[in-house]
Amino acid sequence: MRKGAEGSGSGMAGKIGYALLYIVLIAVAVLQLFPLVWLLFFSLKNNQEVFDLPPLSLPMNPRWENYGKVWSAGNIDVYFVNSVWITIAATALTVIIASLVTFAITRMKWKGSSFVLGLFMVAMMIPVHSTLIPLFSMFNKANLIDNPISLILTYVAFNMPITIMILLGFYYALPKEVEEASVIDGCSVNRMFFRIVLPMTSSVLATTAIINIIYNWNEFIFVNTFISSDEFKTLTVGVQNFIGQYTTDWGAIGATLMISILPILLAFLFLSDRIVEGIAAGSVKG
Repeated sequence: MRKGAEGSGSGMAGKIGYALLYIVLIAVAVLQLFPLVWLLFFSLKNNQEVFDLPPLSLPMNPRWENYGKVWSAGNIDVYFVNSVWITIAATALTVIIASLVTFAITRMKWKGSSFVLGLFMVAMMIPVHSTLIPLFSMFNKANLIDNPISLILTYVAFNMPITIMILLGFYYALPKEVEEASVIDGCSVNRMFFRIVLPMTSSVLATTAIINIIYNWNEFIFVNTFISSDEFKTLTVGVQNFIGQYTTDWGAIGATLMISILPILLAFLFLSDRIVEGIAAGSVKG
């Protein structure tokens, strides 16, 4: 009887513990969603409602036309397309180059591999703001100011260290027997990498790609420094079009911000499992 009572008591305690855990997680989720709900209501208001109504109050007359206005009159369609192709190009280059570097460091024997890896890891400690003037001067001499190439090169350079760091653990864990068998079959190094190694790392590549996409899509400092024409601006700086010297269209700003975060939010919701899978796979060594 005592054992039965103890078992039922521990089972009840476990259920209470799980219930409390779920309550805490739900509260945290609601807290995390609070800024998104506030931004949605904010984007549907005019200037008077923004300042007169409480933050989470519904707009008296939802102004969905704010979204149409920013998409057409505010050049947000151009900025959106620029954000998409610059983000995709920079992410693809970063993932491919980082994979090649990681393969060379972890799977090939050559002098200086540890030193090269150390250089990439040291690069993670360089503050972004300290590079603005040197990069501007370099791109100015190369006639790349107000050119999307300057953004792509910068994104690749700054995302390489973190991408390599994520890939390292996964590459160290790859079985060498597969590579040895491919060499015996007469496979070249290039073919072995693209046909065998790269497909085996698809899960961790998805993780690094998503992390790069989030950074590249939300980046502001380099776009604001290197790009001046509307033709090449991205969404992050496009919001400034609605900030004037004497008046500011706050509803349009909210609509622009809502449009800018939706693609990343949807990508994260649908691909979050791949992030966890890739990080977990890359954390196992040997």
